[in-house]
Amino acid sequence: MKRIFRAFGSRNYRLYFFGQSISLIGTWMQRTAVYWLIYVHTHSAFMLGLAVFAAQFPSFIFSPLGGVVSDRYNRYRVLLFTQLASFVQAVLLTLLVVFTSYTVAEILVLSVVLGMINAFDVPARQAMVNDMIDNKEDLPNAIALNSSMVNLARLIGPAISGIVLEKFGAGVCFGINSLSFVGVIISVLCMRFPGFVKRPREKNAMQELREGLMYLKEKPSIGVVILMLACVSLLVLPFTTLLPVYAKNVFHGGASVFGYLNSAIGMGAVGGAIFLASVRAGVNLKKILFVNLVIFGIALICFSHLTNLPVALFFAMLAGFGMMSQTTISNTIVQTSASSAMRGRVISYFAMAFFGMQPLGGLLIGFISQHIGVQDTIVGSGIAALVIAIIFLPSLRKEILKTKDKIELIELEDSSVTAVPSS
Repeated sequence: MKRIFRAFGSRNYRLYFFGQSISLIGTWMQRTAVYWLIYVHTHSAFMLGLAVFAAQFPSFIFSPLGGVVSDRYNRYRVLLFTQLASFVQAVLLTLLVVFTSYTVAEILVLSVVLGMINAFDVPARQAMVNDMIDNKEDLPNAIALNSSMVNLARLIGPAISGIVLEKFGAGVCFGINSLSFVGVIISVLCMRFPGFVKRPREKNAMQELREGLMYLKEKPSIGVVILMLACVSLLVLPFTTLLPVYAKNVFHGGASVFGYLNSAIGMGAVGGAIFLASVRAGVNLKKILFVNLVIFGIALICFSHLTNLPVALFFAMLAGFGMMSQTTISNTIVQTSASSAMRGRVISYFAMAFFGMQPLGGLLIGFISQHIGVQDTIVGSGIAALVIAIIFLPSLRKEILKTKDKIELIELEDSSVTAVPSS
């Protein structure tokens, strides 16, 4: 247990973790309510894909700029600004649904606004995790704990949202999310960092953006992982877009069943995150990444045509376990491999791969499901996961061998040093 929570030894990280935990539960409640509202109003799988597109594609467009902002300016102030902006967006969504005769288009517009905010929030927030950790050896543990936090919120938020949706309506979900931002804003205000030292800039923003892309090309150990994540985000991760259709048409349930499906995925992801947090330093994460992608694909194929809800929830949980590592391990590799000066820009490309490909995949999966059905579409996503794992296996194996050679060289050097008698 001490090894699992070792990153809590850093005060700033403790504040961030508990504040963000409260906020993320509200975020998942809002996300669940938005998708349910859109499906109830339109009864269209394609519109669900469009909702994902509206919420996440702005991050694909603006994330590189967000990375430059993260590297050029005070990340603490950027994070505080984005959290305040997210709070305002949640309040506006609450007022829209509670007090007006809203339309789906208006909800989509506010989703676009949130996507633009996230484009600047994610690079600053993820890069700041490194600054929050006093002992840099605890950084992989902190990232794994972040993932457990996100997925625990994914477990709790949709379950609560499903109940609140049926009893009180979507407006209450959005209102709770608004209040949840108070916790994270207070935690950020309580953090203490050394004074920000502004570095002289000889290049403009576009030059720094190109510099980040060149850095990524020169670091294949990072580039391969981000490219693999982009493929998974495009073809596999958007399977969650179709969960409202499963809840209503396959399992013949309502918002609560939709919440249970999301929570089962979250439960599996929490288990996977705790597993990663307990992994000892030096374990090759790329091998775990490959194995978990295979588990992810098999679980989706098994889940696709099930009509028994308890059994389906088990395979949804297994899919969540496999899904979690795609982002967590990729993020860990990016954070631990990138230099401090380039970290914000590299994370922005990570965000593009994750947030940018999912909305395109959501549109693709929504379109395909209207022609071949949601169940066969999920089978296709599972097969795609297995194909991606096979395609990237040679590159991952090459990186695994490189890491193994480095570890053996370090151990050989250490043994040589200890073999020399002291004078």
